[in-house]
Parts: sequence; C-alpha cells; structure tokens
Amino acid sequence: MGLFNRKSNEAAVATATLPVDPALAALTGDYTIDPAHSSIGFTVRHAMVTNVRGTFAEHEGSLKLNGSDPAGSSAAIDVKIASIDTGIGDRDGHLRSGDFFDAEQFPLMTFRSTEAAQLGGDKYRVTGDLTIKDVTKPLSIDLEFNGTATDVYGNERVGFEGSAEILRSEWGLTWNAALETGGVMVSDKVKLNFDISAIKNAA
Repeated sequence: MGLFNRKSNEAAVATATLPVDPALAALTGDYTIDPAHSSIGFTVRHAMVTNVRGTFAEHEGSLKLNGSDPAGSSAAIDVKIASIDTGIGDRDGHLRSGDFFDAEQFPLMTFRSTEAAQLGGDKYRVTGDLTIKDVTKPLSIDLEFNGTATDVYGNERVGFEGSAEILRSEWGLTWNAALETGGVMVSDKVKLNFDISAIKNAA
C-alpha cells in the first residue's frame, strides 16, 4: 500500500489513469502522534568503542495524510529537549547544558516536512527542515509504513518507523574531548530513530 507518489513522470501518468485504492483513500485525514506509543531517539558512538542510546520522552506532532493525492501528505514534530533521557542523570544534564543542546535557551527541536517520495513497496523518504538551536537544515528520513489498525478504544491508527543520520556539528553541537589513545569522546555522526503511532482525528 503506497502513501506517497513517486516523483517521476511515469508515476504522475499512473496516478492520473489508475483508480484510487479504496484502502489508501480511507487513510485520508489528520492524525495526532500518540507520544505514549511512539519513540523519538538517537544513537551515537562514545569513546570510539561503544554506542550511547537515548530518547526524548516529551514530544508531540501531527500527520496529514491524503490518500487520494499522497504527495499532499505532510508531517510536523516538536520535541522537548529537556526531556532527553540516556539513563544517566549526569550525562543528561550535560546534554541539556550549553555544551550541547542548551535546552534553556533552545527548548525545542522541530521537524517540518516539505516533500515525500516512495522508494518502493512500503518504504518512503520524507524530506523537510530540522531545526536545532535555531539552526535549520534539510533532513531526509527513510521510513517504513507499518500499516493501520483500530485499537481496543476504537481509535484508527497508522504506524511508521524509520531513521536518519546527521552530523551534529552542522547544527552547532560541537562539544568534544580528545582521547589519550586517539580519536574523540563523542562521534559527530548521530543516528536519529523514529517509531511513530498516530491516531486519526475525529471528523
């Protein structure tokens, strides 16, 4: 089941001549991301030998899905930086400080989509603007559509999971420390992880 049109002339012709999949059209609507069943996190190499993983416990967002014209779909996410959690209090405090995110001055990390493309099957690439510390740069997120379901409370849900890689220095996250054995304490490359469950808003 496709959510987004391929960005090609061939796809445009196919969209114009083929009937809309009723199951796809039924997805059309506005959705609210369910933070209790979603996760936004990251993985970064520490001391050149292991990975540190963390999540942002507080976030909110919305999806607009257009099943009849999937290219019109969009996404918006706001993440509260102060909610960062790596499981180590001192490390979390350092990440919130001016050395890293400066959560007091820049409380939110945001993503606003600008376009989307189908890569094949249920795999997609959503491109948009990621803002951290008032620095905005383009970001592409590779996603897999996990399907739809009606939960025990009657909510219509859609699910996505995906990831993206960034160089944190491009968003002003430049703190580091040299190791005696060579290399640095924290890798510049960070993997962002998304596991999203969203509920369709009432008409």
